[in-house]
Amino acid sequence: MKATIWHNPKCGTSRNTLGILQERDGVDVTVVEYLKEPPTREKLAQLYADAGISPSDGLRLRGTDAEERGLPGADADTILDAMVADPILIERPLVETEKGVRLCRPKEKVEEIL
Repeated sequence: MKATIWHNPKCGTSRNTLGILQERDGVDVTVVEYLKEPPTREKLAQLYADAGISPSDGLRLRGTDAEERGLPGADADTILDAMVADPILIERPLVETEKGVRLCRPKEKVEEIL
């Protein structure tokens, strides 16, 4: 099985989720450090749609200026545009497999798509 993780190595939850993926037999993991290689707007919209969440559900508030920017109440297009322009606003980690996409907070959510 192939798995792609949009990863921030400075994040403990992201590191722990990556560890679960790497320890699982038969999982071929692609790691994308999304702060260095952010997803396109289209990819991000697809990930949220496949995860069954809205862009506002994937908005990182902690450690960002999202609230000051008025993003928590903004529409999906505004949030996606902000995330693409400033990927620190993307909550992590997002994991995609052939079984679906999950925002893996907590890390155990990754089990749902393995």
